Amino acid sequence: MRFLNTGSLFVASALLASTTFSAFGGAAAHAADATPATGSQPAGAPPAQPTVDPNSVVATVNGEKVTLNDIRKSAANMPPQLRQLPQNMIFPMLVNQAVDQKAIQIAAHKDNLQNDPEVKAAMENAANTALQNAWLSKQVMPQLTDAAIHDYYEKNYANKKPEKEVHARHILVKTEAEAQDIIKKLKSGANFGTLAESLSTDKGSAKNNGGDLGWFKKGDMVPAFADAAFAMKPGTYSDKPVKSQFGFHVIQVLADREVPVPKEDEVKDQIRQKLIQQDVRAAVDKATSSVKIVRFGPDGKPIPDAAQPVAAGAPAKK
Repeated sequence: MRFLNTGSLFVASALLASTTFSAFGGAAAHAADATPATGSQPAGAPPAQPTVDPNSVVATVNGEKVTLNDIRKSAANMPPQLRQLPQNMIFPMLVNQAVDQKAIQIAAHKDNLQNDPEVKAAMENAANTALQNAWLSKQVMPQLTDAAIHDYYEKNYANKKPEKEVHARHILVKTEAEAQDIIKKLKSGANFGTLAESLSTDKGSAKNNGGDLGWFKKGDMVPAFADAAFAMKPGTYSDKPVKSQFGFHVIQVLADREVPVPKEDEVKDQIRQKLIQQDVRAAVDKATSSVKIVRFGPDGKPIPDAAQPVAAGAPAKK
């Protein structure tokens, strides 16, 4: 059985549904907070709104209930930027989505699809994924605090010096002789960009304004290329070919600059993602270290731990 991506079936109502959490559920929560504990009301104050029961039934489908809490949960998963739509049209749209979903679930059960092997496997995979995500979230989220982000910034950014960047372009060829010939043409007055577009084997940069690589830091490039480019002065090109694992380069440095250390607010989201990756890795290591793992090769024989592949951690280079 092939599975249809049913997300598209509900895209319109799902987009509108995003506002309901703030429009209906948020209003209900606000009303609950506003209800006086004593039942009395200060003179001149507006009348208190009644507390809305999260188990209130907003629809039934063949007797199966759709509650306000179901709607709140659905709305909470929607993109926050979509909560700007008019609130008075949101709630019925989200209820309609829930009704449609419930009706499809009932029809699927009537067709006994829950016992189809592929469907059962997909449901089990979804349940396992939800369980894994819940455990990882429990391990990671308590550590993802503003204090942790600040500490990371202080350790990895605050005391660093401004970093140099270079703006350069290059012509990449297969042989040293080809590179030497290009240097001769440049010395004779040939245009660097024109040569890059016609001769460079790096078609990505050759098509991008004559070999232009834009601005980059030293660690962004392979060492041989970076060492040569960062040793050159703006407005010059390499007087001899630069060899790397990709071939032979002729480099022209257009400009350089010092990039100031970013402020904490500017890199807060980046730091948060790094901490999530770091903490998820630690959590996975914690889980795997507490169980016995035996891996088997295609021949069915156990693979010794010493023979296990090690994941490469080196950053990608251009």
